Amino acid sequence: MEVVGRVVGARRIARGGESALEGNAVVEGSLLALLGLLIAFTFSGAQTRFEARRALIVDEANAIDTAYRRIDLLPLESQTMLRDDFRRYLDARIAFYRHLINADQRRREHARAEGLQDQIWRDVIDATRDGPDSRAALLLVPAVNQMIDVTTARDVALRTHTPVLIFILILLLELACAFFAGLNMARSKRQNRFHVFAFAATLALTAYAILDLEYPRLGLTNLASVDALLVELRAGMMM
Repeated sequence: MEVVGRVVGARRIARGGESALEGNAVVEGSLLALLGLLIAFTFSGAQTRFEARRALIVDEANAIDTAYRRIDLLPLESQTMLRDDFRRYLDARIAFYRHLINADQRRREHARAEGLQDQIWRDVIDATRDGPDSRAALLLVPAVNQMIDVTTARDVALRTHTPVLIFILILLLELACAFFAGLNMARSKRQNRFHVFAFAATLALTAYAILDLEYPRLGLTNLASVDALLVELRAGMMM
């Protein structure tokens, strides 16, 4: 687009002299300011959502660990079945995030985890309904409920991104800025390829950084180090 702007600018200069480009610098400056502001807000939002996703992984690991430990409050005959339910549930959650890019596998693992959630809830209710110690129900049931709730929060976080309209607007502003930059550079007889490359590369890298934060499972920025918390938690559960 910068090349197009330069060609248009050269034609205007040929017809009316350099005065034909007066006022373009003001428009270019305004567009660049708007683009910078929009990129700043978009980048900030993407970073905030990335941090929120990372915090939710920690919350889920803590919720599962807390609920698993409180199984100790149940009678011994109920503990074995529930511990097995928790192991299978955690396996399903780990597999869900491991295969997040594969849509079919992701749906299967998500359905498996939801089924195990229902199974755990029924088993917990059955184990605490007639139990001799009411503390088990008072402590274990809310912990399991929290464990289930945090998965909903993580599912919402996975679907929450910058609206596509914002990315389209950023793209259009980048093209407009490149066009007006080309107009103003038409005053120079020689094209400064370094400036063109630097401008394009900076915008491209900025856009990539935003997309990388918005979709951390697909790019260089990832949540693997935090996902390891669930793997470590599963390793701590006896087979």
